[in-house]
Amino acid sequence: MMMTRKTLLSALFGTGMLAALFLPVLPARAIEATPVALTTQTPDTQAATNVIKNFYAELTDSMRRADTLGYAGRYKKMQTAVHTAFDMPTMTRLATGLAWTNATPDEQTQLISAFESFSAASYASQFNAYDGEQFALGDTKPMNGGLMVETTLQPKEGDAVALNYMMRRDAAGSWRIVDVFLNGTISQLATRRAEFSAIAHKDGIAALVNSLGEKSKQMGPS
Repeated sequence: MMMTRKTLLSALFGTGMLAALFLPVLPARAIEATPVALTTQTPDTQAATNVIKNFYAELTDSMRRADTLGYAGRYKKMQTAVHTAFDMPTMTRLATGLAWTNATPDEQTQLISAFESFSAASYASQFNAYDGEQFALGDTKPMNGGLMVETTLQPKEGDAVALNYMMRRDAAGSWRIVDVFLNGTISQLATRRAEFSAIAHKDGIAALVNSLGEKSKQMGPS
């Protein structure tokens, strides 16, 4: 399958992202500042960049060996990659908003697990072949106590797509991804927050966990 802009949107933001492109999407407050380019690499920027580099290496390998691995193999591989590169507890907390505050510790754990599985399933389902796509690392810039790692995805045909990763230190002090920006402005986390909060507010935490689980299953083989 050739990687297209539509496929990329579906993989990273969900099918509803196509409609959301025509709506104003505001990034989280923590990333409102204009980043300033760094002229030299520091140990911090190198460590943050390596997280993205290693994640892309795993994703590219999964794409190249898509047929051999099958969906189950790609899912297992990407679940490990997502768990390593993304700060899922922080992302889940931010994506669920008030619902997170009202959730019990057990519900919070279930939400994190469901969101992580959903993310891995999205990568395994949508990035299911390799057709010469190239991921390239760009500048790393400081932003409000974190770092923004700029990257591009160049499909075999068509224009390159900018994918920028907001990085922050996790509880253990390691650099992890907390948000992904399409074209530098469209926040994956803001998009998820609108979707997740609506479900949790209307039907409760259990309904959100079940919804993520069902979506993950639907992305697997029929």
